[in-house]
This record gives sequence, structure tokens and C-alpha cells, in this order.
Amino acid sequence: MNIQNSEKFYAQAQNFMPGGVNSPVRACRAVGRAPLFIDHAKGSKIYDVDGNEYIDYICSWGPNILGHSNERVINAVTETCQRGLTFGACHSGEIELAKLIKKHFPSMEMLRLVNSGTEAVMSAIRAARGYTKRDKIVKFEGCYHGHSDGLLVKSGSGLLTNSIPDSAGVPKGYTDNTLLAKYNNKESVEKLFEEHGDDIACVIVEPCAANMGVVPPQEGFLRFLRDITLKYNSLLIFDEVITGFRLSIGGAQKYYNVKPDLTTLGKIVGGGMPLAVYGGKKEVMQCVAPLGSVYQAGTLSGNPVAVSAGIETLKILEENEAEIYTRLEKISLQLENAMQESGMNVNRVGSIMTVFFTNEKVKDYDTAKTADTARFAEYFRHMQDNGIYTAPSQFEAMFVSFAHTDEDIDKTINAIKSLE
Repeated sequence: MNIQNSEKFYAQAQNFMPGGVNSPVRACRAVGRAPLFIDHAKGSKIYDVDGNEYIDYICSWGPNILGHSNERVINAVTETCQRGLTFGACHSGEIELAKLIKKHFPSMEMLRLVNSGTEAVMSAIRAARGYTKRDKIVKFEGCYHGHSDGLLVKSGSGLLTNSIPDSAGVPKGYTDNTLLAKYNNKESVEKLFEEHGDDIACVIVEPCAANMGVVPPQEGFLRFLRDITLKYNSLLIFDEVITGFRLSIGGAQKYYNVKPDLTTLGKIVGGGMPLAVYGGKKEVMQCVAPLGSVYQAGTLSGNPVAVSAGIETLKILEENEAEIYTRLEKISLQLENAMQESGMNVNRVGSIMTVFFTNEKVKDYDTAKTADTARFAEYFRHMQDNGIYTAPSQFEAMFVSFAHTDEDIDKTINAIKSLE
């Protein structure tokens, strides 16, 4: 497959941006390819600057659950643009989006719009600390919660891909209050609470991990986290930046029937535009300025263009809930079955999945790290050469959209089966 123009653009980009990219995993170094430079996208397809067509299973890392350039979403955004790109002021769309989110995430009694998942998580943790008047937090190995300083400890996503255990530039003091537990390991959590329980403000977790590859919670694990945080008067934060509105219209908390104190949302909630949300119990969120002493602000928070994309996306999901989520489950299962029949080790929950090149059952950070990244790179190149666009990392998720057709699924299955 000819990607000559992408290679030329990549060479130019390296003169201006670190590694030629604006987000590390895009560099594709782990899979031995130059990154594709995308010209346009529509439905389930994405097209590079060399004119190549690909079936897209990155879906902008999750938000394009309806596919690319959905007509209703594009029309809503275009109409809003005519009224102004940003006001730095209140507008009624913020209320409409908040109502839609609260309807499907009733645990979010009060919420605040922000611009990115990193910002949402950082703000939720600050609110938890302000409310509890405690400093320590518990996070899990392999769970990625954005690039704020205090959370870059054994994170997944690009850090795991590039074998960076922690980030340079983060003073030790920033992580002194971050306690590490093992995902799906109750004993590791119990030990931390036994030693530090009176100082733990919150536990933050991806309810279904998706940044060390997709790793679902074991039976009872999320319920255990709910119980132990209640026991010690700590807060439970679900980072649903990826799982929100994807595992179900009520996210992972509805899918697994466990209610957190605080939730962070991103990806789909912005309909493909930069937008994220944090929120939860009213008494916690009332600690946030201007009502309380926990300060958080953002000039572009609640940007009208991003809000309009989010509103229209959530309306479509709401109006077609049964059809969309039934379809996503059906075609995702078809892909999972094809992978398993080809001898692949795959984890899937709903419309997100990861193929792991290991004989181990992947249930946590340690087993995820047993994956053979060289074999994954071969798989990635094979799929790309057959017109399938997947994440260039063993430790990222594959996303299925409602726009994927039966023909797309058949072509993808044929590519999977032809892998030697």
C-alpha cells in the first residue's frame, strides 16, 4: 500500500512537533510505520492523503460511535458555528446537555463541563480531596487517567506502549499521595486502606480498563470498591471517559450496576469535539467554585460548538438506543468470534476490544505486559495493508461504530483469517 504522501508529511512534521505528532501513540513507532495523515472520513471509512480507504476501528479513540461525519451532528455544528464559535459566557446549550447527561447518569446530580478527559479527572480528584479534606488517592496499575502530574504512575495507554513507567518532569512530591493498587486484586486495595484508610480521599478506576488494552473487571470487583470506599468514608470515582455512553447509554455504571460518587465523561459526550464532564453527588460538587472553595475554571468550558455536537450525538443515541446498542453488540461479537477462531486472545466488552498476543489470560497490568508487541506489530501492518485502520499499539482498544456495515465486518474478518 502506497503511503508516500503520509511519509512526506511526517518528515515535515518532525521539524515542528516532538516526534512529528501532537499525541505520542500517533507516531506509530511501536509498529514500525509512519503515521497516516488523514484527509477526510465518512461513515465507517477514513481516507488518507494518498487516497487510500480504510475501515476505521479507532473512531478517533472512541467518540465516533455513530461513525464519521454523521449528517445530523454536522448540521447541528454548522448551524451553531454561524452564531459564533465561542462566547466565554453562559448559553442555554450547556443546560440542555447537562439534562441529557444527568438523565442517563443519575449519579451525576450536579456536573461541570470541561474541555478534556485529563481536565475532568484532575478536577474530580481535586473536588474529592476538597470534600473529604484528605490528600491520598488510590489508582490502579495500567489505568490511564490523563496526563496530570499526580496520575502518571504506572499508567497505561501511550506510556505503556513506549515503555515509560513514569514521566520525566513530574516532581516526586506530586505523586507522594498517589497509592498504587493492582486492578482486579481486592487484597491490594484492602492493604492500602488498612494502612492509609483515614487519609484516602478517593479511589479512581476505569470501571472497564481500556488503556492497558481492554481488561474487564472481574465479578464483584467494582461492588467491592463501592463497599470499601463507603466503609472508610472515601469517594469512588469512575473514569468513564471511554466507557461512558459506549458500554451502554448509561455507561459502565449502568452496565455493571454499580453507582460511584463521582464520574468523569469524555469522548462521545462531545460528539467528536473537545469536551468532557465531571460530576456526581450534589454535596461534593457544591464544594466547587463559585459555591465552594475548590477552584476550577476554563475559558472554553461549555464551548457552544462542542456542546451542540454532544447534544445531537446523545439525542441520536437516546432516540435509537435499542437499535444502536443491539447492533453494536452483534457485530462486535462477530469480530470477537473470528479472532478467537483464528487463535487470537481477545478481551471484549460491548463495542470495545483488544487482541493480546500472549497465551496468558489478560486480567491486569502484569498479564497485559506479557503480550508480544513484535507480533502485534506484524498484525497491525497486515491489517493496515488490507485496508483496516486499527490502533498502533498493543495496549489500546479497538472501537466498533454503528456505521460499520455487514460488508465492513466481512472484510475485516477475512483480513483476520488471512493473517499467517
